[in-house]
Amino acid sequence: MATQAARINRRIRVPQVRVVDGDGTQLGVLPTSEALALAEDRGLDLVEVSPKARPPVCKIMDYGKYMYEQSKRAKEAKKRQHVTHVKEVKMRPKIEPHDYDFKMRHARQFLEAGDKVKCTVIFRGRELAHKDRGVTLMKRLAEDLDDIANVEVSLRSEGRSMVMVVSPKPGSKKQERGSKDNAED
Repeated sequence: MATQAARINRRIRVPQVRVVDGDGTQLGVLPTSEALALAEDRGLDLVEVSPKARPPVCKIMDYGKYMYEQSKRAKEAKKRQHVTHVKEVKMRPKIEPHDYDFKMRHARQFLEAGDKVKCTVIFRGRELAHKDRGVTLMKRLAEDLDDIANVEVSLRSEGRSMVMVVSPKPGSKKQERGSKDNAED
């Protein structure tokens, strides 16, 4: 996390600042020395909260408490975000129906969890002469997952394999695991 620490007290080097009290009241534009004296009288710090504004906005508050609240907000934001991973499902062109269903269910689970799925068909030996089987297999997979997924990277051939990437449709994500339903006792 690359957060820049706010300038406080004597590190504020601009001639004038807009001062906001701890409870949110505007004290107006004051010379920095006056604002600093006001903060010291109250036993608090003068913290620059908006350095890009003209004049910069400074708040009279406890700096330690301010940094604690900032770290709590950052942790909360990090907790709410979901990192998308790319999961892979590998198949062969002569895949059995049950094995195909198994792979398709796995791909569906990955998509419902909000992850992208890289679908790969690997050809060995003389199977490379029958690329049409791989194409029909991938099209079938795309059709079966059509209700919850969009094809992000269309079917392409890479050496002895065919690759397609599907991503979840927006809003098709299931409830997070571990979330409790409202059940009556």
